[in-house]
Amino acid sequence: MTGRTVDPITLSTVWHAFQSMGREMRHVIDRTAQNYLIAQLHDMAAGIWDVKARTIAVPEGPTSMFLSQHFTVEYVLEKFGADLRPGDVILTNDPYKGYCNHLPDWGFFRPIFYKGELLFIALTRGHQLDTGGSFPGGYFPNGYDIHAEGIMIPPIKVVDEGRERSDVLELIWNNVRWPEGVRIDNYALMAALKVCDDRIVALLDKYGRSTVLECVDEMLDRMERAVRDQIARVPEGTYYGESASDDDGTVLDEPVWVRCEATFKGDEMVLDFSKSDAQRKGFVNCTYSSTYSRAVAGSFLFFDPALAQFHNGGSMRPISVVAPPGTVVHAVYPATVGGSPVNVGTQVLEATCAALSKAMPDRAVAGWGRRRGHYIFGIDPRSGDRYVQTTTDADGGSGAVAGFDGFEGALGMSGLGSITRGNVEEVEIRFPWRAVKWHFVPDMAGAGRWRGGSGTLWEWQNVGGDVGVATGSSDGDLTQPPGAASGHPGPLSRMYIRRGDEVLAARTHRMIQVKTGEVLGKVSGGGGGVGDPAERDPRAVLEDVLDEKITVAHAREVYRVAIDPADLRIDEPGTSALRVRPD
Repeated sequence: MTGRTVDPITLSTVWHAFQSMGREMRHVIDRTAQNYLIAQLHDMAAGIWDVKARTIAVPEGPTSMFLSQHFTVEYVLEKFGADLRPGDVILTNDPYKGYCNHLPDWGFFRPIFYKGELLFIALTRGHQLDTGGSFPGGYFPNGYDIHAEGIMIPPIKVVDEGRERSDVLELIWNNVRWPEGVRIDNYALMAALKVCDDRIVALLDKYGRSTVLECVDEMLDRMERAVRDQIARVPEGTYYGESASDDDGTVLDEPVWVRCEATFKGDEMVLDFSKSDAQRKGFVNCTYSSTYSRAVAGSFLFFDPALAQFHNGGSMRPISVVAPPGTVVHAVYPATVGGSPVNVGTQVLEATCAALSKAMPDRAVAGWGRRRGHYIFGIDPRSGDRYVQTTTDADGGSGAVAGFDGFEGALGMSGLGSITRGNVEEVEIRFPWRAVKWHFVPDMAGAGRWRGGSGTLWEWQNVGGDVGVATGSSDGDLTQPPGAASGHPGPLSRMYIRRGDEVLAARTHRMIQVKTGEVLGKVSGGGGGVGDPAERDPRAVLEDVLDEKITVAHAREVYRVAIDPADLRIDEPGTSALRVRPD
């Protein structure tokens, strides 16, 4: 018994109010940011913590940006202590002193006071247009150390009691290539924090301090009980999962492995990554906070979907994440970490899901189509200005889950669908590139009783000057997103440059050049499948053939479904013969 007297309607109202505040912060950023990554692709996050650094509301966003930010909040509270004042804003992007993800993800924190008492801290975080470093974008694989990846900002006040510290901000913006664009985005992120401050104060005015804080305690305890109940239903034992990235960007073509042992005992779960590879020279390393975020996010996928929008710090109490220092999942300074959101970060999610799919096969989750990003930097001949361009448009679809095919067009397992595709018109307006092809590709999804989301063909032509292309935000040339419960992995991907009739192979984690008139192309594998493909409903297989997601030959060879190529009908006797299993 807690002894709390808060009524259910008030609790529900306060709970949803905090969730709504997080979404409203994202909406403010959506409407005011100018950076393509934030304003169009929604590569951002927002959340609310209390003065005890407990996670109160994290409604949506890339997993690496906020699920571990109680570590940052603890650091901020310890560093500034009584020096925190109403109207302050603190900025950090430092993976080591600020418990952040990688340098392009800048986090702004605002302490929220009520009648002179610090009660909450709000966060907005967004992937910046540039963060300095050797090359634009932050995904260059061969930095000497993390300082080569950009400016490192420890938690520092950029607004002091409502007064902007213009000297500090000028110093920061002077160390990025597009200071005006970064300035606008920074103001957008800070404006969203002010909205949250106003909303929380209004909530406290309406219900009173004690009632709101009582609701917060109840919210946390209820989620803890709910997650403990979910964990207690899993058979006790240790379950293993693993996943690999193509390489670390410095030592090429040598896969980097993440290994997870998930141990269930009673109502607690330990996710142990101790057997993962050692810290690497290249840029794929994850800090502990980044690994923690993705491991916890991966486990949330296996709990009751009714809990999805309510997860908070209580959900994390029964979950422990072990990642020894000096490993690729707990890099120590001054290791480079620029590629971690895509490479190794994704693998942490995949390895977690692979382990938990064995523990809970009725909720199995396959890996999503691997990230097929890039950073292009050059001169726009229309304006004479430098530009940097990135898209996520070439990614394949999501992995299947037990009971459901993967989503078509969803992308980025690391963001769990919160980062979206852009649109052709927006890219062509902003950058000197023209769309040539962009469509799904048959037979490019992991097969299973439930099929992964489709792979894609993506081609764009450079109609500006010669450019450099960093392919560091890509993966999947050598390694595949895993299937689950006997489902097939997502297919391998490939990248190329088309120069007239000549096709030149290109690879992930490299620096390449695309000249004027050449076409950059990608064939991207889709998500992994779940369950034995020979158990897929033949009618679903036929529907996939009619929708050109798979071919007649693929249906026969992989799904064991015979389809007459003349009239596209299921050959029932032929299918029965194909699906006969030997004794």
